[in-house]
Amino acid sequence: MNFRDFGKYNQFKEQFAGMSPEMKEQMMRMAKEQMKARLNAFVQKWLSQPVLIVVALFLGALVGALTAFFGQVLLAVSALRDAHPLYWIPGLALIGIAIVLGYKKFGKGTERGMDMVFGVAHGKESEIPLRMIPMVAVSTWLTHLFGGSAGREGVAMQIGATLGHNISKKIHVEKAGKVLLVAGMAAGFAGLFQTPLAAIALALEVLLVGYLELSALLPAAVAAITAYKVSEMLGLEKFSVDLHTLFPDYNVANLLWNENGFDIHFVLKLALLGVLFGIVGGGFAKLLSLAKKFAANKLPNPVKRIAFVGIGISLLLLVFWQGRYAGLGTNLIDLCFAGSQAADVNATGNAATVFAYDWILKFALTIATIAVGFKGGEVTPLFAIGATFGAWVATMVGVPLPLAAALGYAAVFGGATNTLFAPIFIGAEIFGFDTLPAFFIVCVVAFACNGGQSIYAQKKLRLK
Repeated sequence: MNFRDFGKYNQFKEQFAGMSPEMKEQMMRMAKEQMKARLNAFVQKWLSQPVLIVVALFLGALVGALTAFFGQVLLAVSALRDAHPLYWIPGLALIGIAIVLGYKKFGKGTERGMDMVFGVAHGKESEIPLRMIPMVAVSTWLTHLFGGSAGREGVAMQIGATLGHNISKKIHVEKAGKVLLVAGMAAGFAGLFQTPLAAIALALEVLLVGYLELSALLPAAVAAITAYKVSEMLGLEKFSVDLHTLFPDYNVANLLWNENGFDIHFVLKLALLGVLFGIVGGGFAKLLSLAKKFAANKLPNPVKRIAFVGIGISLLLLVFWQGRYAGLGTNLIDLCFAGSQAADVNATGNAATVFAYDWILKFALTIATIAVGFKGGEVTPLFAIGATFGAWVATMVGVPLPLAAALGYAAVFGGATNTLFAPIFIGAEIFGFDTLPAFFIVCVVAFACNGGQSIYAQKKLRLK
């Protein structure tokens, strides 16, 4: 402090002493407000990112624990259904009615699921109630127990988004609401599928437009990795396949490069697979949207809609191998990577083989299940559709069957979600990072050929 500052201080001190009590109180109030504003500016500039990262760590742990519990219960109810399909599948319509009435009484508004999440992200809605978590979890368990052809990622992402949104209301830093929403979605997917890189990419690609912003990237990464490790420690098993054990005489490097250098013929085969997978994935997204509109127009009463269509789905599920196409579709995925059995793709045969029509029936039954209001998701059935379709076209295109099934597993998912990096990462995390060049080629082409369709048909947002 120089003498000039000291003089100003003394002058202000004298002026303050001569003020009335009311003026003094007003001056103190203004000073406090100014200090608070400066402190908030400092926090927003220097501490918002560290705060969001710490909160994302907590969020990831919580979501990881919840998704592990959800996933283990789902596996248990699926095993119960598979052990006694004739006991459970005929009751699909009745449980559908119970789901609709349950949402009407206890979860009004939350039946829109991901649409509500997107609505909050875009500022069209202000609230994701915590009751969404038990409602979507229980309704998904019931859908799977009674044979509905649906997935599970919708639940996981809604759990993460709901917790992220509600926690963000307690965190007074810039962009907390939207950043923790993205982080929660990434945590949900990573906790359930244990593919953190794919989860980060999916959450960012689905919600954010055009670019990856640092403010969302780091918290999403922290939340996803934490959720993955927590769910792993709690015993949720990850699905993974070592392709080398299925065709040991080949690897992706040897297929892409030979003694003459880059094998353009094999690259063209991969590109052709990408075109086919993109069309199937984009077609799924488009037909699902049309089916939802058609069902709502023809059967506007949600109880009658889910009851009538539920009866039809039950009959079809029982006719076609007594539940072969019920639930997640992981049984079909396992067949595609079952060693010598994977090489047997027939139009007819026994249930231990991959059928040429497996992907078509899983495709149609999943659309019917989701379109009329049963709960779950689309991603795991998309994995099954892609794997079985890839197994079917492998010989026609000239690509080893396990590799084609693996590429279809990821690329059809990418085509249906209109995402690029998520399917590349999910392919590498499940089938090995040595397969990354093949997944890159196929997923890029599939992304370009899906017609711009997506099961997440919402406008993306900017954080700026």
